[in-house]
Amino acid sequence: MHVLRIFGWSFAITAIGIAAAGVIGGGDAAAIVAILAVLEISLSFDNAVINATILRRMSEVWQRLFLSLGVIIAVFGMRLLFPIVIVALTAHLSPMDVFDLALNDEAEYAARLHEAHPSIAAFGGIFLFMIFLDFMFDPERDIQWLRWLEEPLRRAGQLDVLSVVTGLVALLVVAEAFSGDHTQQVLTAGVAGLATYLGVRGLGEFFEARGIGADEDEDEDESTSAQATGSASAERRTGTPDLVLATGRAAFFLFLYLEVIDASFSFDGVVGAFAISQNIFIIATGLGIGAMYIRSTTVYLVRRGTLSEYVFLEHGAHYAIGALAVILAVSIETEVHEVVTGLIGVAFIGLALLSSIRFRAKERKAAEIESGAGGTGPDGQDSDGAVDSGGLGGGGDKASPVGTSS
Repeated sequence: MHVLRIFGWSFAITAIGIAAAGVIGGGDAAAIVAILAVLEISLSFDNAVINATILRRMSEVWQRLFLSLGVIIAVFGMRLLFPIVIVALTAHLSPMDVFDLALNDEAEYAARLHEAHPSIAAFGGIFLFMIFLDFMFDPERDIQWLRWLEEPLRRAGQLDVLSVVTGLVALLVVAEAFSGDHTQQVLTAGVAGLATYLGVRGLGEFFEARGIGADEDEDEDESTSAQATGSASAERRTGTPDLVLATGRAAFFLFLYLEVIDASFSFDGVVGAFAISQNIFIIATGLGIGAMYIRSTTVYLVRRGTLSEYVFLEHGAHYAIGALAVILAVSIETEVHEVVTGLIGVAFIGLALLSSIRFRAKERKAAEIESGAGGTGPDGQDSDGAVDSGGLGGGGDKASPVGTSS
């Protein structure tokens, strides 16, 4: 029943969207809507995992807002209005002229959107690449999947500006090597994407670090008590113990950060959808249905505490993000089929899931052995000792268990 409550709206919107497309455009339109929905889900499943890592830090009220208002923004904002705004900016037309073009000359509208692809790919690519870099360079990250790669990068992350410097160097390389005749366009959009990432992410962390969100006039004792109560209830609802949930301004900027992430993930899907249909309403309906399932999956992962149970899922999602950023860069001049993009993301998530299952099995076996030996080994080492991650690092690489320092 809990699953039906989370996915209920997704099922309902799917039925309504496909039925409406069938009534208005016939069986072909209904089939295209279903295909686009599947395309969006396959391209953006890693988006759900990333969203869940952020959403679990937000209060239940903001989680509901993400599933309601966030869907409206995703469907009508990103899948319908955003392409119109992009074409208007790059083609130097008014939004009304572009909307008229989309209604009356779908082929020309699709061509104009394709011309804007270098800017779209540069903006979204650098934004996603910065998410990947900040994860890899995070010096406080305890759990490692591919230790041979992640440990040196984690240590290098002691230098705070390293991710920004790396992102700028990557942007310069892309502008010179992959942009062709669109160098200026790529640089401008890439810098805008980097600034957007730093601004939204920085503001979110600023307010969250200062605990701004609850009533600022409350005294410290009341605030501490409320946080303790909130953490306990959060554990019952979401399976994420010892987590103080963000509210107010902190949650607002996290929500804004989530929406920009969703925008970056949707770029390739929106542009690629025009290869299947050039009707903006069919595209918005199909991709919107897919966006609903991504949001429902995000909430499901949070409520079930899946990220805590399968500890390498977050890693797999970030590797998929890094791969998508590279694909967006390559796609500026070379077409990359959506199937390739989707399969790469699914492959990383699948491998991370298998590694997580193996890691969890080894932890349970180690716990059983320690329990039988009285909880400690001959050398006095307790359950905080390192356990083989079972990841792709191979050769006996070790990964710290949850909650320990690597």
